[in-house]
Amino acid sequence: MSKIRWGIIGAGRIAHTFAQDMTATDRGIVQAVAARNGASASAFADQYGIATAHEGYDALYVDPDVDAVYIATPHTFHLQNASDALRAGKAVLCEKPITVNATECQQLIDVAQQSSTYLMEAMWTWFLPAIRKAKEWVAGGRIGKIVQIQSDFGYPQTYSPDKREYNAELAGGCLLEMGIYPVALTALFAESDPDSITVVSRHAPNGVEDDVVATFNYRDFVATIGTSFRAKLRNWAYIIGEEGYVAIPNFWRASECQLWVLDEMVDSFDDGRRTNGFNYQIDAVNADLAAGRTESPVLSLSASLRFQDHMDRIRASF
Repeated sequence: MSKIRWGIIGAGRIAHTFAQDMTATDRGIVQAVAARNGASASAFADQYGIATAHEGYDALYVDPDVDAVYIATPHTFHLQNASDALRAGKAVLCEKPITVNATECQQLIDVAQQSSTYLMEAMWTWFLPAIRKAKEWVAGGRIGKIVQIQSDFGYPQTYSPDKREYNAELAGGCLLEMGIYPVALTALFAESDPDSITVVSRHAPNGVEDDVVATFNYRDFVATIGTSFRAKLRNWAYIIGEEGYVAIPNFWRASECQLWVLDEMVDSFDDGRRTNGFNYQIDAVNADLAAGRTESPVLSLSASLRFQDHMDRIRASF
């Protein structure tokens, strides 16, 4: 079986995680990497035994030895980088958040459809075995009707207006950086849009949000999400039903989940992995490409658009 040949755009921290976990996949190989600085690309290629290092992104887009591109650049570059790759005929896995708002997300979806080329947001959490097991438990009725969904994700970040996380010109703020995780987790289990969203937010001196709590009101249940640059949050998720609940420790990178009825844990799951967890989404994309699909059957483009719409609604309350 021929392998899907990947190119990486950007050589930052998240790109390293992707390259590390590619070695745990069966159908993929990192063939090339591109960075604005050629020395950075070369150092990255040397570290991971990658055949080709490009200075600048355009050379990778037209590289005939690359089938798929992983976009690992800052948020504000995603639309342009992903669009360029799609128009060059490359399949695209774009790091989350796929864009910075719903309007940009729709523009990117339009490019993918016009190009008849594969596009998926790298919301790797949706592909983790523990998350899939939790979804299976809920779908199987093991907690009964959902009453509440609770999730939060936050780590303290030292304030600096020039730091990427706080840089307003780079779409800084805890919502896009970390809040995308509880937003996406809620969307996975709610499978619908909230009737209303109420928000309490705090902001850094430059106006960028650095602490957010949002309540999503659905017809039959409520979801609360939290995200923060001010403090380490618990970073767990709870799917709470009338007959029990699912607890997911460190849900954004989940390796385990637990099923509780009252005060008794009645079931549990641990994936026992030795990877970061990116390999599951990489395997899924490789399988999609091998099957000739242009969209993921697990994480649809409409789901990514839903994430962006929900975050737009949260920001409208700031």
